[in-house]
Amino acid sequence: MKKERITYSRYLTPFVLVTLLFFLWGFARAILDVLNKHFQDVMDISITRSAWIQVTTYLGYFLMAIPAGMFIRRYGYRNGVVLGLSIFGLGALAFIPISSFYGFLVALFIIGCGLTFLETAANPYVTELGPKATSASRLNLSQTFNGMGSFMATLLVGQFLYRDGVESADVAVPYGILGTVVLIIAIFFSRVRLPEIKNDYDSNQGLTSVLRNRWFLFGSLALLCYEIAEISINSYFMNFVTDTGWMSKLMASRLVSLALIIFMGGRFLGSWIMSVVKAEKMLLFCAIGTVSCMTITLLDLGVVSLVFLVLNYLFEAIMFPTIFSLAIRGLGPQTKSASSLLMMTPIGGCGFLLMGFLADHTTPYIPFILPLAAFLVVLVYAAMMVKRSSI
Repeated sequence: MKKERITYSRYLTPFVLVTLLFFLWGFARAILDVLNKHFQDVMDISITRSAWIQVTTYLGYFLMAIPAGMFIRRYGYRNGVVLGLSIFGLGALAFIPISSFYGFLVALFIIGCGLTFLETAANPYVTELGPKATSASRLNLSQTFNGMGSFMATLLVGQFLYRDGVESADVAVPYGILGTVVLIIAIFFSRVRLPEIKNDYDSNQGLTSVLRNRWFLFGSLALLCYEIAEISINSYFMNFVTDTGWMSKLMASRLVSLALIIFMGGRFLGSWIMSVVKAEKMLLFCAIGTVSCMTITLLDLGVVSLVFLVLNYLFEAIMFPTIFSLAIRGLGPQTKSASSLLMMTPIGGCGFLLMGFLADHTTPYIPFILPLAAFLVVLVYAAMMVKRSSI
């Protein structure tokens, strides 16, 4: 496969600006992985109940995905970004006056709604800022900054919440800072011109025609399963390493950060490899890796299981952007509609409810059967995409 450029020179500035947004939602989503354990300790609640942090946040994605797509189709990518940043920032600032668990859930739901607009605009926009052949590689490169935001969130917020054994630190502090920064960035984007990418096709097509595309539907299922696996693993990670008695909560937050650094490195590496290797083949290789890692983790091999759990982050790194770009490939005027439907898939984060229930009622290892099953679906999807590309 001939190596092609990542983007065109005329799109370099918007590509860089939009890529920086990936850092923000990576930061916002990764805080939840530390917040889960913090609320369990401070509010004396079970893993299952703390899972509602994920449920309410990702419920925002599910409910707002289609409205976000409709807004972006009518008003464009830039306005979608500005609205998403504004809602996200206001939701984060709402943490300041709140002191109850249910109040926090409302604020997280608002943040989830804002992130939906942001991601529905940014993900497909990046895929269109350059050659079609490198859309998956380009989205992986942008998603690398998502990984950077994730490990920065777990490292900084983990240090803040668990420093010197303190477990009563005010979560309003990191959210207040985040909300302020996000609103400043929203003002900046409201004054920046981003080129709208026009497709060379008739644009009078919408959700109905997208839903008739079986390859898009299969891609949506694969993306949903990936979200179930990734969010569940991230959310359960700290509970797993602390409940097995391997380390303190502070060290656990640092290990999560290390795993997310590996995740970010995997996206850098994957983006480079996919400039010369077909995205479908790369996805298949990584799917085999995740299934293998989850199987070994489930075998209850002590530290060996922990090592393969961390290694899983390397293999899963390219999955979201690769599946996303493959699912919307060649959809033309249906891209915005399709993207809004794909942004419903983070509802898979609600799968952590099941993982939390299993953790509360079985061994610390059994819950990993959920991400294993999810990664198996991704494996089947990848194999069929490889077969389809070779026809």
